[in-house]
Amino acid sequence: MLRRTALALAATAALLGAVPLAAQAQSGPAGPVPPPIGVPGLGAGPGLGGAQDRLTVTVREAGAGDGTYELRCRPSGGDHPDVRGACGRLAELAVEGQDPFAPVPRDAMCTMQYGGDATARIEGTWRGRSVDASFTRTDGCRISQWDRLVPVLPSTGS
Repeated sequence: MLRRTALALAATAALLGAVPLAAQAQSGPAGPVPPPIGVPGLGAGPGLGGAQDRLTVTVREAGAGDGTYELRCRPSGGDHPDVRGACGRLAELAVEGQDPFAPVPRDAMCTMQYGGDATARIEGTWRGRSVDASFTRTDGCRISQWDRLVPVLPSTGS
């Protein structure tokens, strides 16, 4: 009985180990790898030498969150409605290795749902690199992209 269990576990492990290889083989060539995002203390990416993050966030058709705000991080400041929360969220995304300003990939399969007329644009400098990103809520991918940035962008409640 023990021998049969060990054999079954070994076969399962071998099968699971082959799945990622098969998935990679069918996925086609990988796109360009983005540069690493700078994370304080880890030494990866540009802009870790004390450069201040300075962003201009412009929001339209989002209700109470509409307006143009300045957001400064490292050190925190500006007239953004939630400077501390917004800077904290951007820091969390950096630690996770995510680029919060990356566009939705062209070949992304997105749900056909509409999250409202809200639009936003974020311009400036973050982690030592230039940022010019636009956001909408016109499909599931873009809604998710927006929601991931709350409270940098306002919650729309939808």
